[in-house]
Amino acid sequence: MKVLFLVPYPIGEAASQRFRFEQYFKVMDENNISYKVNSFMEPEIWSVIYRKGYLWVKLWGMIKGFAKRFFSLFNLRHYDYIFIHREAAPIGPPIMEWLIAKVFHKNIIFDFDDAIWVPNYSDSNKFFSFLKRYSDVSKVCSWAYKVSCGNNYLCNYALEYNNSVIYNPTTIDTINYHNRVKDYTSWSNNSFVMGWTGSHSTIRYLKAIIPVLEELEKEHAFEFHVISDINPGYKLKSFVYKKWNKENEIDDLLSFHVGLMPLSDDTWANGKCGFKALQYLALGIPALVSPIGVNSQIVKDGVNGFICRTPDEWKDKLNNLLLHREKLIELSRNSRKKIEDSFSVVSNTENFLNLFKP
Repeated sequence: MKVLFLVPYPIGEAASQRFRFEQYFKVMDENNISYKVNSFMEPEIWSVIYRKGYLWVKLWGMIKGFAKRFFSLFNLRHYDYIFIHREAAPIGPPIMEWLIAKVFHKNIIFDFDDAIWVPNYSDSNKFFSFLKRYSDVSKVCSWAYKVSCGNNYLCNYALEYNNSVIYNPTTIDTINYHNRVKDYTSWSNNSFVMGWTGSHSTIRYLKAIIPVLEELEKEHAFEFHVISDINPGYKLKSFVYKKWNKENEIDDLLSFHVGLMPLSDDTWANGKCGFKALQYLALGIPALVSPIGVNSQIVKDGVNGFICRTPDEWKDKLNNLLLHREKLIELSRNSRKKIEDSFSVVSNTENFLNLFKP
């Protein structure tokens, strides 16, 4: 069996690709499934795509990306399945998807982990935003052989257009990557780190809890770490920024004593697949989350973290942990187990391989 992955980003760079299918490549090798990855963006454009300016670099990168997509059409006959993550091309109508399904009659597996039918783009790419065709997501769903979705909210959307929808959660490789657990037994009581990790696209959700942290700073000593590709520059005395780096990612996360994931109740947030919470829990770090989307399936209140619905709940639960730090040891024991049982590569391997079966 042969699979062609048509994906937006270079291998090993974007979290959505790394944790939805790239970490299954070894599993595919072991099950005699050969594959090739065709990335729309090359590393040169990926390095600037979310930065302001670089218009000509982005334009040239888009031209090269479309050329790669065009030439890939001539090799489709060699593949049994065409796995498309999010979109075959970041702008324009889904011509590539239509050609693959309707002209070349190939089986498309359409995979997404966000509410990609909702307009959402970065300020640095406003120039291209009018070329995005969000409404065409429903068409690609209807043309696909199977649709792979990261949570039930996304599945329900896809089911309106396709009967063959598979819940394929974003998962964590607990053996080869997130293979360490936070050690609270040697914890110095002089330090307490609450942290958040994410990209420029989700950092806006932190605004809701900044006033909470300001209030807590009046009563407690702690550090608030933000790991991201951009520095939000919060005026908090507890604020510490760490630029995201894949080589240091696990070490930086393990500096947290508790991980935060606030969200607002909107369509885009409901489509999120809880990746931040998954990372925290996989490392034995309890998570405090908003009960939006899949978060309520990942975090069980008082067992491996806490559900926080209002600013008052955020403050009360963080305050309680700051006063009773021993509670984190109990929560940590349950955190790792939740991931191993329900959101790990090991637990989801059979489900993932079923994507490539009739």
